[in-house]
Amino acid sequence: MAKKLEITLVRSVIGSKPDQRATVQALGLKKTNQTVVKEENPAITGMIKKVSHLVSVKEV
Repeated sequence: MAKKLEITLVRSVIGSKPDQRATVQALGLKKTNQTVVKEENPAITGMIKKVSHLVSVKEV
């Protein structure tokens, strides 16, 4: 069974690059302090690395 990751948007996307905004949106995050739970896979891991300065991640 794949691990689940709890991803929280901790910083605003205002002032960030358009591709980073799109990545945050693709993760399902819209507002600051919103949390989503996703299965860990290479695509999600790469997205998290791209916006690591905007999100915090915990294993569930």
